[in-house]
Amino acid sequence: MKEVIIQYMKRFTDLSDAELEKIAEDLHVTTFKKGTILLHQGEVPKKCYFVLKGCVRQYAVDESGKEITFNFFTEEQSVAIFNHHTNDKASNYSICCMEDSVLVVGDLSIEQDMYDMYPALEKMTRKIIEENIGEMHDDFASFMVSTPEERYKALLKKRPGLIHRVSQHQLASYLGITPESLSRIKKRLE
Repeated sequence: MKEVIIQYMKRFTDLSDAELEKIAEDLHVTTFKKGTILLHQGEVPKKCYFVLKGCVRQYAVDESGKEITFNFFTEEQSVAIFNHHTNDKASNYSICCMEDSVLVVGDLSIEQDMYDMYPALEKMTRKIIEENIGEMHDDFASFMVSTPEERYKALLKKRPGLIHRVSQHQLASYLGITPESLSRIKKRLE
């Protein structure tokens, strides 16, 4: 698993293999069982995650009790809640393991200590965040102008394996449609 971490970090930095190896040794890799809640909506995040193996869902429960899925994170994706702009720092989302998962777990309370120890890590983290935000902006823009069928086709193209890893109900929520609409779209495309 350490090799996966090192290969991922190489995309964002020109650090030597020895430096990357040292950073990777200080990272904490933890296994979580399917159904583990990593963060409850309303809690202040204390951790961030990177998926080595598994699937993690980001969702919220609205006032009526309805769950809305905002994202799924799978292999080689970062899971972070950016809420530093809020006064109370509480998360608007919950994060849950949809499968048994192996995650790199970052402790936000020692984030600055890690940056002080490894100055290139802060620059690398910024590059990763910039890439993630760019992808989120592109995905959101595409989502807003596309039909439900186009969203489903885009998902099949961009993340084909996801449809076999999560429930139809959660997938429909992620696409912004009802499970019944998703079933009709799938039948039309078969």
